Amino acid sequence: MTDTTQFATFMLVLLVFWPCYNLVLALFVWWRPKPGGPEVPSRHPLQYWIIIPALNEERVVANTVRAALALDGARTPVQVVVVDDGSDDGTPQVLAEIDDHRLHVLRRTLPEARKGKGEALNHAFGYIRAIAEEAGTVHRTIVGVIDGDGRGEPGMLSEISAYFAQRAVGAVQCRVRIHNRTNLLAFLQDLEFSCVVDASQSLRDAVGTVGLGGNGQFVRLRTLMDLGEAPWSACLVEDLELGLRVHLTGQRIRYATHATITQQGLVDVQRLLRQRTRWGQGNLQCLGYVPKLIRAKHVGSVALMEFLQYLLTPWLVAPMTLLVTALVGVNFYAQSTGLEIAGYTASGSNTLLALGIWLVALLLPGLIWGLVHRLRHGDEPLWRCLLVSLAYPLFLILGAVSTLRALYRHFAGRNTWAKTERLAEKENPAVAMNPLPKIA
Repeated sequence: MTDTTQFATFMLVLLVFWPCYNLVLALFVWWRPKPGGPEVPSRHPLQYWIIIPALNEERVVANTVRAALALDGARTPVQVVVVDDGSDDGTPQVLAEIDDHRLHVLRRTLPEARKGKGEALNHAFGYIRAIAEEAGTVHRTIVGVIDGDGRGEPGMLSEISAYFAQRAVGAVQCRVRIHNRTNLLAFLQDLEFSCVVDASQSLRDAVGTVGLGGNGQFVRLRTLMDLGEAPWSACLVEDLELGLRVHLTGQRIRYATHATITQQGLVDVQRLLRQRTRWGQGNLQCLGYVPKLIRAKHVGSVALMEFLQYLLTPWLVAPMTLLVTALVGVNFYAQSTGLEIAGYTASGSNTLLALGIWLVALLLPGLIWGLVHRLRHGDEPLWRCLLVSLAYPLFLILGAVSTLRALYRHFAGRNTWAKTERLAEKENPAVAMNPLPKIA
């Protein structure tokens, strides 16, 4: 086999694999996990404590707190804990204006404050644990986390409670959507969360590897207590790490496919790049859990492969992106000039055909997810779904750039981050979403 043939075969495999992978994954958008299994009889409802970490959230925190309090129900009583982590804007004043006995505001000051989201969550955890232990309600207390810009959909706690009725479930992750998706960049993030991540989490629910996200995670208080005095760490993706630690205890994490949390999408490319770089660097920090997952007796072969896939794939994407880009550049340059470069000689007559094939492979995944968004949610016009589909490849390139930046920051020992500024909102923004179905 000649070098040119080997190159063509390699390219063909890449071209076929990427769209096929996205097509198979997209099918899981319509596969809806259900609670299932024997329920645990209980005379008392679960007690929900929702933590809202707040650092300079004056633009959004009022809406977030009111939305969290609105989740309260006869079978899902709610208490809200806001951790004001040393805010120097109007956040304390905004919180002081909310008069509700179910709201607890914990004020942290420097130098203890501003040490990361994990520290703020641990502070609230200690407060909740003390109250639950005194009241004797540890066994039925659920701790939720909603970010400063998060909005919980009314009725969502009923579905979450149905999952926690199973003894083996230690945590539940909600679906995430973007509520300011009138902006194209924010719409791309909604496509990512509500379609790609949604499908991935449904697949993970089937194999027992659901990951926890920073917004919309709900964990048993007893599970958090089993993880020690500080269940959340200083990891840059403390949510992902917490999920891995819960899995290592042998407890299951479920994905609530209808219970939805919405959040703000970033509308500035630089800020999005910074966010994704932080996520990538945090993912790199979590690679230390790979040996533990391999040794864990209760982690099956399929589950282990899925864990390794979402921990290792981001670090394969970046070098593969550079390799493929370089090979494509060499190939097209050889085709256009007729020169032989590194053993590759291409005839100019095939240039347009090769370009057409690459364009189809590049655009097809985005078109798949754009169609999925339109069919699954139906809350955006077809022309916008088509537009976001065509922009999707650029979004993926941004992710590859973020991964490379994360590698650089990690090996340079740069772990400090500036908080992303929120966008101003109107009071109680309306969000178009599908209604929650009844849980059998």
